[in-house]
Amino acid sequence: MIELLSTIICPTCGHRKAETMPTNACQFFYDCEGCGALLKPETGDCCVFCSYGTVSCPPIQGQRRGGCCPS
Repeated sequence: MIELLSTIICPTCGHRKAETMPTNACQFFYDCEGCGALLKPETGDCCVFCSYGTVSCPPIQGQRRGGCCPS
């Protein structure tokens, strides 16, 4: 079963917020409500949920093999 709720943890200030992840696309940017930092995926990750979330994005959960979103 694919989880749709992930808590994003800001690497700058530690602010945490539960967010519902999109099921049909990767989310490349996220504005931290704590400090205003614009989060972007770390090198090698497809989206902010894979880099800073407590749960990987739905496409990764679904395929569990290289790459996130189909081109």
